Amino acid sequence: MSFDNPSSERPEYIEQLRAEIRGVPYRPAKRKKAEPESPELADARCLFTVESGNRWIDLGAREPKAKMLLGECWHQGELCILFADTNAGKSVLAVQIGENIARAQNTGPFACDAGPENVLYVDFELSTTQFYQRYSHPEQGGHNFSNNFFRAQFNPSADIPENFKSFDDFLIAGLEYKINLVKATVLIIDNITCLRSGTESAAVALRLMNNLKSLKADHKLSILVLAHTPKRRNAAQPLSANDLHGSKLLINFADSAVAMGKSKTDNTLCYLKQIKQRNTRQCYGEDNVALCRLTQPGNFLHFTFEGNSTEQAQLQAAGRHSYNRSTIDREELAKCINELNAEGLTVRDIAERLRISRSTVHNVLQADESRITNARSPQGPDVQADEKAVGRHTDTRAAPSAEGAIPSGTVAKHRPREPQWKISRALLRPKHAEAPQGVAENGPP
Repeated sequence: MSFDNPSSERPEYIEQLRAEIRGVPYRPAKRKKAEPESPELADARCLFTVESGNRWIDLGAREPKAKMLLGECWHQGELCILFADTNAGKSVLAVQIGENIARAQNTGPFACDAGPENVLYVDFELSTTQFYQRYSHPEQGGHNFSNNFFRAQFNPSADIPENFKSFDDFLIAGLEYKINLVKATVLIIDNITCLRSGTESAAVALRLMNNLKSLKADHKLSILVLAHTPKRRNAAQPLSANDLHGSKLLINFADSAVAMGKSKTDNTLCYLKQIKQRNTRQCYGEDNVALCRLTQPGNFLHFTFEGNSTEQAQLQAAGRHSYNRSTIDREELAKCINELNAEGLTVRDIAERLRISRSTVHNVLQADESRITNARSPQGPDVQADEKAVGRHTDTRAAPSAEGAIPSGTVAKHRPREPQWKISRALLRPKHAEAPQGVAENGPP
């Protein structure tokens, strides 16, 4: 009998017969998994394309020029992020942009050089009734959208088929199916938090942006994604890339980004600011933001653009007293604080009015009070500073004389008070026995 072949290499039917003869249940032997072969470097040759610099210039010259969809803010073939605070009107602006692209029309001062495009607007926010109320009028009826504008509404009750590993894969597959169905070239997603939760994580944000990049490359799309700003953002500060809610990778992997802010001078006024751009220079920066106002003269809720302004002018609150650290120096801040203090406002009210901390208000008022005291003192601030350096605990109250009267102009100094920790330590020390008479405390004479 040969024992060259172990039981793990015998045919399965032989093992079954052996188990029947022995009268034991058949248990298939565990087979060793074949170790994967080490990859060759040539297997990754398709990961990068290497050409000379001049060759890339020739290839780029043959590519069609990217046309503008939203002026200099968004071009064809770009993944753009539009972020704003909650209830700022970014969904209204996104529908307006999609409708204008479908009709090949400009959006205010933002040009649209591309022809009529098939636009797919994926709406995770509004219901059918809410969408109807926004774009209808009791007398004029509903708005007549372009035939190139398509809206997709999310169905949260849809069951995930078993052949999908996760909901994210199911969601991306559903988007691809509808993109092919309507032959869309422009995709607008409202909003990014519905695509994947936990975008604060770098790994989650990276997977999300990779999925969107793959959609853009596979279907030759121009994608606009809506996002939020952090809940506790300081509204008095200019908008920047750090104000996009989520991981920094979101804006790093985007081709362009536009921020939408609310004006502090008018509650109905908003402004648009370029945050990131790759195909053009920045035209709508902090010195030239585009102003817009939400209106609905008929059955189409949209923004009307009202020129340009500096962002700082929109951040400064209306009224006589306003403060921003980037424009007003400390002297002007102290002047505003003193004026409000003279009107009888508390420290808390002044801090809320000027959007600064209460400690800043307290320090300014205390410094101003000390300056007034020094100015009224006949000795001058230099003499008072020297006295504070000699003894911080100088008692300005005069000691009473023998008759009980307090002499005028006298100053009585006392020893500084011992710190509490020294007093507590002294109380905890064991008391020494009293030395006998005739013996000194420090030892024998």
